[in-house]
Amino acid sequence: MRTRIKICGLTREADVATACAAGADAVGFVCYPSSPRHVAPQRLRALARELGPFTVPVLLFVNAAPDLVQAARDLVPTAVLQFQGDELEPECARYGAPYVRAVRMAEGVDLLDCERSFPSAAALLLDTPSEAYGGSGRPFDWSRIPARRSMRVILAGGLNSDNVMRAVQAVRPYAVDVSSGVEEAPGIKSATRIRDFVDAVRRADQRDPQ
Repeated sequence: MRTRIKICGLTREADVATACAAGADAVGFVCYPSSPRHVAPQRLRALARELGPFTVPVLLFVNAAPDLVQAARDLVPTAVLQFQGDELEPECARYGAPYVRAVRMAEGVDLLDCERSFPSAAALLLDTPSEAYGGSGRPFDWSRIPARRSMRVILAGGLNSDNVMRAVQAVRPYAVDVSSGVEEAPGIKSATRIRDFVDAVRRADQRDPQ
């Protein structure tokens, strides 16, 4: 099994190129104006031009109006959509595009219930709860993720090159998602940290091929 890697919160062309060259499977662009990593629509096309031919763009939304989602899709038509707010399944599935639904892993959240609520999702992204929408930069208790699950899981929340090997070996997720863990400042990525993160994931895969 090869763990996929998503580098999220990219705002600069150079960082997109670095992520692709390092071997990222996907890169995320935050289409949420309240985020410090927000990418304005007019920037999306320029950033997407730096994508490698086999790197998937992901557009992240929080309770966005349908016309805004569609406008972003028109700019990056190959993108997977990621919904990080309070969207219900019909609101996520209405665009006919593959989508990822974020789940804030608060105490008492049942992941299997979430699977039943979003059967059309391509994957569920598991993140640490925070007061605001989006990541908190902190990990949650991975032991709360059931080993038996029917949907692909993307693990997020406070990952970095120091802890991602343990995370991969503990959870065996389909993919891992990192943002602040490879940054110098919000939206400003470190090429060294990106490469170190990718290398750590690959080492985890080699240690535990099951």
